Amino acid sequence: MSEKALSHIRVLDISQHVAGPYCTKLLADFGAEVIKVERPGRGDSARSVGPFLDDDPNPEKSGLFLFLNTNKKSITLNLKTNAGLKIFKELVNLVDVVVEGFRPGTMERLGLGLDSLEDVNPQLIMTSLSNFGQAGPYRDYEATEIVGWATSGQMYITGDPGREPLKAYGYQTQYLAAVHATIGTLGAIYARDSLGIGQHVDASLMEAGATVHQLALMWYTILGAIEGRIGSRLPIGHPYTLLPCRNGYVAVTAIPPGIPGLALLMEKPELEEDPRFLTPNDQLEHADELDAILTEWLKDHDKEEVVEQAQELRMPFDFVQTAEELLADPQYIDRGFFVDIEHPVCGTLTYPGAPFRMGETPWRAGRAPLLGEHNEDVYCGLVGYEPGDLAILRAQGVI
Repeated sequence: MSEKALSHIRVLDISQHVAGPYCTKLLADFGAEVIKVERPGRGDSARSVGPFLDDDPNPEKSGLFLFLNTNKKSITLNLKTNAGLKIFKELVNLVDVVVEGFRPGTMERLGLGLDSLEDVNPQLIMTSLSNFGQAGPYRDYEATEIVGWATSGQMYITGDPGREPLKAYGYQTQYLAAVHATIGTLGAIYARDSLGIGQHVDASLMEAGATVHQLALMWYTILGAIEGRIGSRLPIGHPYTLLPCRNGYVAVTAIPPGIPGLALLMEKPELEEDPRFLTPNDQLEHADELDAILTEWLKDHDKEEVVEQAQELRMPFDFVQTAEELLADPQYIDRGFFVDIEHPVCGTLTYPGAPFRMGETPWRAGRAPLLGEHNEDVYCGLVGYEPGDLAILRAQGVI
């Protein structure tokens, strides 16, 4: 087996739901040994989130948990017990990184803040993911994904003109925060290896969303203008949008080659001389009229035909894919992006594969763990407990 990029790193993951687990999934999939700490009996809250295989609300069948926790080891540990806190510190002594997603201040109240854990492991890296960060006036506010999207400023510019703001699908700010936390963790590992220091990595959903503004902040800081909602368009030219065709939707981009390219695609040479579309500003001013012309032509064409013809003219069109179409897409198939992973309860399921390719230290496919599956492996094989000790700890509700 090829050496993995992060095979020298051991991570203790006490986060749950989406943000923290996606951060540690990225680390685990590239080789880190991730020990996931779950609550005895209940486990990660993601285990209770559907969809569930066979519509069976079994904690081992949650699609969200199965996706977010590949290649990890699961142990159970009750951090509300003195014995649990003692064992946790023993584990901290054996790892490089702790990833946590509690409300700010919780780790300190448990006696597990970085200052305390540095006494156990002086070069420890602690990565914290929270709604608003570990400091500031919003630190203790409650939040959900929709709040994260709103406070990041992304919601104000998401949606159609004249309509209410919209939230993007799914857990976008949580995944963004996870990616940034992963980058921060890797940077902290590099700093530790080169400078001999541990440190705290503080990532928030609010700031993660604010880092990916494309133009809104620049419009305001440079021009003093507040960018409004423009749907699927761009403020620098048109067409750049989504339009219906005979069997679905097409992502239409004709910037460049612009109107001459559209004239060729639709076999409408008169478009090139149409005074409504001579310049980018003209095209923006008459965007609805241009969309109407395109839609009238598209309704008689299938998306595959449109994309093929547009790409031959070097216009970046593509069609909007469903999940079924993604799995059958020849580009994904040729690159082997989707992978099948075997699970002892769920059987074989298909997962997204490597988010990027590394030629010499590749990504690995691996399943999510069963709840507490690795208790003996970790507590006995790594920490040094005896099997009889585990029986006592189970009886006491510690594991």
